[in-house]
Amino acid sequence: MLVPVSRTLFTALLQNHKVLYQISRGMRLVQFQTPHLKGPHLGLEEKDGGGVIDLNAFDPSLPKTMREFLEQGETTLSVAKRALESKQPVLKRSEVTFLAPITQPDKVVCVGMNYVDHCKEQNVPVPTEPIIFSKFSSSIVGPYDDVVLPPESKEVDWEVELAFVIGKKGKHIKATDAMAHVAGFTVAHDVSARDWQMRRNGKQWLLGKTFDTFCPLGPALVTKDCVADPHNLKICCRVNGEVVQSSSTNQMVFKTEDLIAWVSQFVTLYPGDVFLTGTPPGVGVFRKPPVFLKKGDEVQCEIEGLGTIINRVV
Repeated sequence: MLVPVSRTLFTALLQNHKVLYQISRGMRLVQFQTPHLKGPHLGLEEKDGGGVIDLNAFDPSLPKTMREFLEQGETTLSVAKRALESKQPVLKRSEVTFLAPITQPDKVVCVGMNYVDHCKEQNVPVPTEPIIFSKFSSSIVGPYDDVVLPPESKEVDWEVELAFVIGKKGKHIKATDAMAHVAGFTVAHDVSARDWQMRRNGKQWLLGKTFDTFCPLGPALVTKDCVADPHNLKICCRVNGEVVQSSSTNQMVFKTEDLIAWVSQFVTLYPGDVFLTGTPPGVGVFRKPPVFLKKGDEVQCEIEGLGTIINRVV
């Protein structure tokens, strides 16, 4: 009786060791700037809410944008891992301005109606195929930047979303191979002008989704080896401190692998491409009566293990 128990225990210990090893290898990649550095720099957040290691100071040959960094693949990732292990000097969080972890991607791919509980909120069927739309990359801002209310809309709404970033080019990618093309995960705020999304412009979603500042991202690109299960994370949104969305990414209809396989049928995916994977229930437009963002509001979007982004509405 003792032998199988011991083997089971040994197997469990090995699995735990593997998980801990994966977590220890994970990185929180950021883009940042300071008053004393010229242009954006690449960095590593030492922990969620912690200080920043300047990767460009560790190795000046590294690119200074995340997109270029990802394009170089394992070469640059290995340098970043060495920097993390070498106990480099850490810049205080108060000394840096965080930029979005990825800027100027080739594309921003968004997914509608991708949470079962969000579909129930609207009393609509769960989609049988992914509903794909887009934002322009010019909508991307940093994790703590302001969201600007456009004068053209009176119905600006919040949406917390899990985002992932492509790290490896591919076309016609099989779902079984999809995670090899993912660099990591981050938090997104899919700000939405509901009047333009639902009534104007022929009810096409693009214009309502892509006003300037309508895509805060961050604070870090958390590499996939640091996320044990991206489809089992707590996800929430608070407006002025009140929880308005609270769910789990296990409610996603189409997971990361499915979305990559589906979209890569139509377009080539490139390093730096961003996917916003849909939002849980609790958005303002479906409240009774509807509630929309106003000047002075503060929106906090948080995902377990990835961090929190905070955007003031101006």
